[in-house]
Amino acid sequence: MVRIGCLLLAGLLPACTVLGPDYQEPDVGWLERWDATLHGLAGEGGEAQPLRFWWRVFGDPVLDRLVEVATENNRDLRQAALRIFESRALAGIATAGRYPQVQQASGALDYVASTRDAGGGRSFVEYNTALTVGWELDFWGRFRRAMESADAAFFGAIENERAVQVLVHADVVDRYFAYRVLQERIRIARRNAEIQRRSFQIATEQYHSGNTSELDLQQAKTQYLATLAAIPDLEMRLRQTANALAVLLGRVPGDLPELSSAEGSYRLPLARDLHVSGLPTRLLLRRPDVRAAAWAVAAQSARIGVVLAELYPAVSLLGTLQWAGGTLAGTPDAGMLTLGPGLRWNIFDYGAIRNNVRLQDARLQRTIEAYQNTVLQAVREVDNAAIAVVKTEEQAGLLDQTVASARRALQIANTRYREGYSDFQRVLDAQRALVSQTDRQVINRGTHLAAVIQLYKGLGGGWSPRAVEALLPADTRTQMKERTDWGRLLEAPLPVVPASPAPAEEPSRE
Repeated sequence: MVRIGCLLLAGLLPACTVLGPDYQEPDVGWLERWDATLHGLAGEGGEAQPLRFWWRVFGDPVLDRLVEVATENNRDLRQAALRIFESRALAGIATAGRYPQVQQASGALDYVASTRDAGGGRSFVEYNTALTVGWELDFWGRFRRAMESADAAFFGAIENERAVQVLVHADVVDRYFAYRVLQERIRIARRNAEIQRRSFQIATEQYHSGNTSELDLQQAKTQYLATLAAIPDLEMRLRQTANALAVLLGRVPGDLPELSSAEGSYRLPLARDLHVSGLPTRLLLRRPDVRAAAWAVAAQSARIGVVLAELYPAVSLLGTLQWAGGTLAGTPDAGMLTLGPGLRWNIFDYGAIRNNVRLQDARLQRTIEAYQNTVLQAVREVDNAAIAVVKTEEQAGLLDQTVASARRALQIANTRYREGYSDFQRVLDAQRALVSQTDRQVINRGTHLAAVIQLYKGLGGGWSPRAVEALLPADTRTQMKERTDWGRLLEAPLPVVPASPAPAEEPSRE
């Protein structure tokens, strides 16, 4: 029997193969038709800004510190990190296919007592133990494909964590400048309200002295109160923005002491003369979310091979070592060793298996379409942000001139009114224009900053490879270790993520 089993295995070994499609990078040839000049922001010349720490272009140490805090404490980032450890554990489960799938020890101990009518009887003990091992040979690559799929999911989890870094850092910078924009709008609104209050006092004095009508008085009062009425809404939004920023920092919503620094003297920056380093098409394809989508394709591609192997016979090596005995006189101890191949073939399940293969193939095509859509959305985000950067910068120059003209017009209107050359309506119109244009100026600066943020986010900037010990705080690790034996999975260094999901370095497992 052993000889027959060996001959059977010798005949099957040459047929060993790995079923299923190998990973192929989805074709994005259409990306070459995209105008990647980013409306003049990409090209030769100019000083390139680093993508990894792109927020430093603003030169704001408070902002730099807030990004550091978010990296350490953001809850979305921690969830993404935990998904890495989930995938690492799943990769370890898939590795079990390398080893015997059946590893079973069994035993029994029986006490037998018999009696007779005459009062006689006897008792004895029987016992037996057995060790059974079964190892399915990976002729069709089912286990190799399962490990390949698990590895791809693991690398995808690492890329997803980096994609969350991109989102969190961009959100922190965006919320920070949204807060600063609201602060500036409140400051300007109060300053304009003070100007209008003085005009309202003048109109009151003129009315009581009989020099003007009540109409001037009521119009001045209306404009003054309307400006004051806008401030509570801005203050409400300011607090809501601070709360949103606090959540990004992993804090309880409330006051943020970092934001009170230099509150009165803070001025919004303008990120001028931006220049994108490198070809935007290549930067897009290196975005973490794009790479994560590619790993999803690789993982699903390997799953087809796992299911496809079910169409073919599975050959296993089976062995049992058994020992039995008892205390009954004349009963000898006995040992037995059985060894040989086993065959399993689901010959009546072909319809279900083939449809499962089709199911996995449809899912593969869906992940390919998802990859294509991720790249397409990335192009849209970058192009939208680039045109917004260029046009808001153009608009900023025009609004600066508009505000200067509005301020000068108000000075002239006040002078002519005091000298009696024009009525109070001219003053009110000039004040209204100044309020409107100064607010538009600040809003435009905020829009420009938001566009810069979206541009760097769209290019996939703002992430760094993190060491395994930096993914989770020490107290979280301690809590997990107290609850479960994690072995070295929480400390083993993360592998270098390959640039492509083609066969590459194997992740660290236990």
